[in-house]
Amino acid sequence: MLLEKDRKYKPTLEAVKEAAERISRVVLKTPLADSFTYSKRYEANILLKREDLQQVRSYKIRGAYNKISSLPEDQLKKGVICASAGNHAQGVAFACNKLQTKGVIYMPITTPRQKVEQTQMFGGEWVEVILKGDTFDDSFKSAMKHMEKFGLVFIHPFDDEKVIEGQATIGLEILEQADAPIDYVFAPLGGGGLLAGISTIFKKLSPNTKIIGVEPTGAPSMTSSLKEGKVVELSEIERFVDGAAVQKVGNRNFEICKENLDDMICIHEGKICQTILDLYNQDAIVVEPAGAMAISALDFYADEIKGKNVVCIVSGSNNDITRTAEIKERALLYAGIKHYFIVSFPQRAGALKEFVAKVLGPNDDITHFEYSKKHHRENGPAVVGIELSDPADFEPLVERMKKKNFYGEYLNDKPNLFQFLV
Repeated sequence: MLLEKDRKYKPTLEAVKEAAERISRVVLKTPLADSFTYSKRYEANILLKREDLQQVRSYKIRGAYNKISSLPEDQLKKGVICASAGNHAQGVAFACNKLQTKGVIYMPITTPRQKVEQTQMFGGEWVEVILKGDTFDDSFKSAMKHMEKFGLVFIHPFDDEKVIEGQATIGLEILEQADAPIDYVFAPLGGGGLLAGISTIFKKLSPNTKIIGVEPTGAPSMTSSLKEGKVVELSEIERFVDGAAVQKVGNRNFEICKENLDDMICIHEGKICQTILDLYNQDAIVVEPAGAMAISALDFYADEIKGKNVVCIVSGSNNDITRTAEIKERALLYAGIKHYFIVSFPQRAGALKEFVAKVLGPNDDITHFEYSKKHHRENGPAVVGIELSDPADFEPLVERMKKKNFYGEYLNDKPNLFQFLV
């Protein structure tokens, strides 16, 4: 149940300025950098707020340090505890090390190894990392039980006043750094702490700026809550965008975002992956999935932002290099370039040769092939992955497969079967 004090809470300008002063000793004032690539693409002045350049490689250090450094001495002596999918954990670990207070950090078992190792590295001897559950929400519930048992102070990743005020300092920096009025701000949303903070600052200091929240299609927690007019908990989420895969947004954050946001956009994970690849290939910028969400949303506003001053918050760069193959795969699937089929091969010599010569187009490439010959059958199934040079080649490919009696089943639109076979 939402408490009345939570309904009325809004970050004050004075509190955010105090947070900016408090965190200044450990938090970088990150660049507001011109993006030649995206400015040219959208015929606008696109600026990137590079929070990926923080020492812990995400903006989460702001809220975590502001919260922990605000605690009374007796609470610091007891220690702190948190739950996080990665970036908040690193911020808490860094703060614990700097302030020399013990910290217990719960992370989902599914957290990329790179984030787990970085959390331990930043915290050193001052933190204990515990992997528990498949999602942030699972870890959160375990951390709450641990907190109650040992009397530790819980550092919430987003639904906390000091955390929100810490994240809001990004808004102050943007307005200080900008040479002209900002027309649009695009920012990623997981639990809502970042957008609750910066949207409040902009509504106070730059009320004409449009604030656009962005979350992944597979975890539309704020979009669903705004639609229902109350905080809702999603029963299932897609965990790929681990920094924004939250089943339930914060109560405080929802109330603020409901009032301040001008729009919410859900971005397909495949689109996010393409942005990750584009940023690396074109601008040598390494981002994690959540860090690419704001830029990914620009396509949805391509007409509106022409000639405008637009800020995209690049929230983090904690990306595990071992995920590169999956990122590329998801991008190709989303673009309609990569397709998987169950192909029915006649069990006779020359069938594969005929498939390559008579079915594949001149620019089509087989990138995946699994086949096992079955005796006493006329046909044998094979799982075949085909990469096209142009999405328009898909329909002609399917027509040729059917005409030559090779077509079995298309797998891309059957996620359960697809994940099992490929």
